[in-house]
Amino acid sequence: QVQLVESGGGLVQPGGSLTLSCVASGSISSIRDMFWYRQAPGKERDLVAFIESNGRENYTESAKDRFTITRDPPKNTVFLHMERLQPGDTGVYYCMARKVWGWTETRKDYWGQGIQVAVSS
Repeated sequence: QVQLVESGGGLVQPGGSLTLSCVASGSISSIRDMFWYRQAPGKERDLVAFIESNGRENYTESAKDRFTITRDPPKNTVFLHMERLQPGDTGVYYCMARKVWGWTETRKDYWGQGIQVAVSS
């Protein structure tokens, strides 16, 4: 099992910045990619960004140029730095870790409990 704990959320004014952290513990070997998702009020959970094991960063259009995802492997931590936040960025942010193993590339996803980010004046 993998446990993921997010931190760093809160209330921020439009135009402000925030950095989320997600620490992985437990059976963390074979974790390949790590993801950040957002669930806005009344909407489905959507991908924001993910980072591959080789450090390659991937962003959705809404996150591109404003958000930066980074990874600190020795600390088993992934970060999401968010700038120029807008009310539309409000939601619960979830960290997800994907383990991949075996010659069949079996996958299993693990989710954090989520953390609230509110962008409002």
